[in-house]
Parts: sequence; C-alpha cells; structure tokens
Amino acid sequence: MRRLRALSGFILLALAVLANARPKAGQEQKCKSGPVDLVFLIDSSRSVRPHEFETMRKFMIDILDTLDIGLNATRVGVVQYSSQVRSEFSLKTHATLASMVKGINQIIPLAQGTMTGLAIKYVMNSAFTVEEGDRPKVPNVAVIVTDGRPQDRVAEVAAEAREKGIEIYAVGVARADMTSLRAMASPPFEDHVFLVESFDLIHQFGLQFQDKLCGVDLCLESEHGCEQICESSPGSFHCLCLPGYTLNDDGKTCAAIDLCAEGKHDCEQVCVSSPGSFTCDCNKGYKLNDDKKTCTMIDFCSFGNHSCDHECVSVLNGYHCRCNEGYRLLDDGKTCQAIDLCAEGKHDCEQICISAPGVFTCDCNKGFKLNKDKKTCTNMDMCNTVEHGCEHQCVSTPGSYYCICPEGQLLQDDGKSCGTCKSANIDLVLLIDGSKSVRPQNFELVKKFVNQVVDSLDVSAHGTRVGLVQYSSRVRTEFPLNMYHTADEIKAAVMKVEYMEKGTMTGLALKHMLENSFSEADGARPASRNIPRIGLVFTDGRSQDDITEYAKKAKEAGITMYAVGVGKAVEDELREIASEPVEKHFYYTTDFTAISTIAENLKLNVCPEESQGEIEVKDPCACESLVEFQQATMSSLEQISSTETVPPRRHRLTVTL
Repeated sequence: MRRLRALSGFILLALAVLANARPKAGQEQKCKSGPVDLVFLIDSSRSVRPHEFETMRKFMIDILDTLDIGLNATRVGVVQYSSQVRSEFSLKTHATLASMVKGINQIIPLAQGTMTGLAIKYVMNSAFTVEEGDRPKVPNVAVIVTDGRPQDRVAEVAAEAREKGIEIYAVGVARADMTSLRAMASPPFEDHVFLVESFDLIHQFGLQFQDKLCGVDLCLESEHGCEQICESSPGSFHCLCLPGYTLNDDGKTCAAIDLCAEGKHDCEQVCVSSPGSFTCDCNKGYKLNDDKKTCTMIDFCSFGNHSCDHECVSVLNGYHCRCNEGYRLLDDGKTCQAIDLCAEGKHDCEQICISAPGVFTCDCNKGFKLNKDKKTCTNMDMCNTVEHGCEHQCVSTPGSYYCICPEGQLLQDDGKSCGTCKSANIDLVLLIDGSKSVRPQNFELVKKFVNQVVDSLDVSAHGTRVGLVQYSSRVRTEFPLNMYHTADEIKAAVMKVEYMEKGTMTGLALKHMLENSFSEADGARPASRNIPRIGLVFTDGRSQDDITEYAKKAKEAGITMYAVGVGKAVEDELREIASEPVEKHFYYTTDFTAISTIAENLKLNVCPEESQGEIEVKDPCACESLVEFQQATMSSLEQISSTETVPPRRHRLTVTL
C-alpha cells in the first residue's frame, strides 16, 4: 500500500512541477520516488500539429527534469504511435538525463491515424519486458498523451495491462474523448485522468497535486504505532489490518479472525483455523474430498499393494481379502483356490464330470448323448437321431456322421448332396502381386506357381480360358482371356512376364479385373452361357488401398474368388477377398518356396448345373477317378476317426488314382 501511494505520488508530483515548465538555472531538489520504470506513450497522429508536437516534446523534457534519472533509479522509455507503433528508445537505452533529452529532440512524428489500443498492447507486451530493460519488482508506469478519439478498441487491452500491474495515466488534450481516457486510466480516475483544452495548457493539470504529493507522509515521518498497516491521508493517517485480521478498539493493534471458533465453517469433520479463513481436514482413516469440505473413508485397496487374489474389501484403517463365488480363501488370507466338486467326488454324473469353480456339468463319452436329466447318457445313432440331410446315404460314426454318394457321383461342397461334373470349363483370371517386396527371385517362383495352376486345367478355346493381370502401384493386363488357347502358349507367355516392382494396390487390381478382365471384349464368355468365372488373387503383403468395395462387387457379380497369400500377406484381407466358404477359397504360406504345395492342393473344380460351353473330354476316366478319390478319402477319414483318441491333427492324405 505504501509503495503504491509512493508510486502515485511520484508520477503526480512529476506532472505537478510542470506549473513552472521551464528548467531553472540552478540545481533543483528532485522529488524522490524510489526506482520506477516509466514509459511515455505519445500520440503523433495527423491531428497533432507540428507546434503542438513541439509542446509535447517540451512537456516530456520538463517532467524528466524533475525525476531522479538513472539505471538504478528512474528508467524512462518513449513510444510514439499513430496508425503504427514505434519505440523511440527503451528503458535500458539511456542512463543520463542529457542523453534522454537528446533522444526526445530527435523524434520525428509519424503523422498518421490514432491506434491507441495497438500502442497500449505494444507497451504491455514489448516495452515492459526484461529484454527492453524492465526490472522485476519495480513499479511500471505508463503516461498516455493523446488529442483525439482512438480508432481501435482500448478498454480490453488497457484492462489487461492494468491486470499485469501497469499503472496508466491518461492525459487528454483538446479533442480527446473523456470516455476513452477513463477506459484507459487506472483508478481512482481523479488521480489518473487529465483533460486540458489545448497543448499550450498541458502543463496546468499538475498544479492541483503539487502540495498534496510533496507534503509530509506521516506514516513515514512519525511514530504512528500501527501494528500492521499505516495509511496516510493529507495531514493525517489511520491504521488498517491485513486480510483475516480485525482492528482492535485501540485503533492500532489487530486480532486474528477465528472462523472455526465462531462456527462460521462447513467442514464435515475437522476445521483448521487461519486468520480470517479456515481449511477442512479429516479424522484418521478418512481423506478430504474434492469439495474440500466432506470426507470419505480411505480406500486402502486402491493403493494396489494388497496382494489379494480376487477382491480387496476396504474397512476403516485397513482391508481384507475376499474370493469370488466358487473359490475358497486359503490360510494366508490372500490366495483363492477353485472349489473342484468333480475332484472332491461331489457330483452325480454317469460318465464325465466337467468342473468349474464351485459348480460342475455332466457330459458323455463320444457316441453317447446326455439325457434330459443332464446326468445320465444314452448310446446314439447319429443318422437316426438327427436331420442329417444326406442326399444318398448317411454313415454313422461315434458321435458324428458323414454322407456318401452312389457310384459315379461326387459329394458336393455342402457335404450332403451328390452330383456329376458336366464340364470343366471356366474363365479364370489370375491377379499376381508384382510389388517391390516380392523381389525378382520370388517373382520367378510366382510365375511357376501360375504355370502349376495352368497344368491342372483343361485349356482350350471352347474349354477353360486363362487371363493374367500383374499389379503393383498400377495394373497391367499381361494377356486377356481370349489371347491363348493352349496350356503351352499360356505357360510360355507367363515366363516372359516382366517384374513391375513398386507398391501394392490390390483394390485397384480387383476393380480392373471386374471392369475389364471379365468383359466380353477381353474374352470372357457371356454370362448367359453360365460358364463359371473365377478370380485368383496372389499377394505377399498388405494392400495400400481399400479392397472392401471391389472384393464385394466381384463376388456379387458371380465371380468365385480365391485368395492366396505368402509371407506378410494380411489374413483379414485375404479372407475378405475369398468367396464363401472362406476355408475352401483361402490359402496361406509363410515362404515363397512352399507355394508349389498350394498349387497342388488348389482345386478349381467348379461344376455348374447348366454350362453352355463346348465340352472337350481328354480323359474319359476323369470322372471315375474323382469318384475313386472320394471313396478312398472317406475310407481314410474313417480310419483316422476310429484310431484317434486325442484332438484331431492335420494329416497329409495321399491317394493314387
């Protein structure tokens, strides 16, 4: 409080001495104010005439003449503004009055608009900074001299400057707007706002404050006896107390205000008093809530060091462990053990008891079914007890069944119906990945894979047609469906394909296949002839574009899609490409050297009900061989089922046709 009044005294005293503006010949007594950082903010807009600017220049020099100038005393900076802001010199530029006066005399007016708000913002953000000479814990004072209404907003930026501790004096001349002056100045306005009629009268505003500011401060010059705060007034003083204290009847000493003792608090458990205030606390075993008033029991379990197997239960000043249902707590008070009713013989299952913590369920051995009592078992003939759906004959096995077909027919993909393959005619388009990650040596293996697939087909102009597309960052048709009519021609063309490298745009390749490769222009036979269309995608990595749209559209267009992946190929993408059932249309291997095995197992044996292609039968025994293969396979599967007593493993089945 003393410092603030001393600061106000300094600036008003400095302004007051302008009643006698001309410097005296002799050395005058300086009005001491302590260290201050002072910045003049002067309006040099077009409305300020040259002789008026000279008056303002002299106004600043006369104020400086009354101050104790020095780097350790009063520092002064000058900023002029119009439509722009220009710093004439900063707080650290001059250390003497003489050099400061010289700097003021060298100022050239800007003579433009009146952007007072912009100028205040500059003073706040630049002039009063450490880089420009501002000192910490030294009062900041700004004196604004203007002759007109600001052309921008000043209230908000001036308020922000005041909040940062800058004390603002607003001196208005002639056309200045009182409302704007009050919006800029610090309170109280009677001490910080001045308005004179002309620049010639700018010195008069200090006369009324001279005696008041340079008079004796009784708080400083007398034994006032105030315990905490002494506040001066002209010719007198009175005592005040700090926040949280009240002045005693003697008018000098202070007593702390105890809100806890007076019951003026809302603490739930414990009130801790401080002068004029209080804080709340809690009893042992409780913690203070976010509202800083109420208390909650401390959750010792939340500390994470309880070591309970299952559940920790907090209690006052501690915790204990509890087990989930079906478990019992061991003697260590922390570990939980599952209650195994099967092992303890506490069940009534006829054949198999399956334990779960604290409960059990019954099951039956293979070939038996659980009765309605959920305990006893009955031997079952699956073919006679379920709707097996076999078209020809159902064969029961322990706990299962399978379907077989009459001689000369094949079991279809649904595992139930029978049929005869009328035609091996298909339109097949292979999409092979030619991206950089495949590498040249592996690309040669891919071409051999394609030729292995071709070897398994009945290629001719009226039989199976094959097209090849390579893709990377772009898509290239290596040859369409109608270019080659023999397997040898296709295989020779495959071996001449050049490796593309670059990216992996599988989605773009699927789009090309759908819109171009299976067009009649590229050799696909009309859909009305019901010749199966098959697409086979070979890739070694994640697609760099979206595959979802055209993988779906291809299958909706009736194209049977196979997906073959190697190495870093993404299984989810391969499954999205493959037709249903996915397991029969999706292949994967970790190494390129194993893709020949995939080619051996890949079956493109599509047998449509109505195919209008012209049939070329090169092996009259082909269908009979397929039936023999089916029968041999089913026999082997029966042997495997009857000998295995552990979960099924994968087998390589070799059948000679």
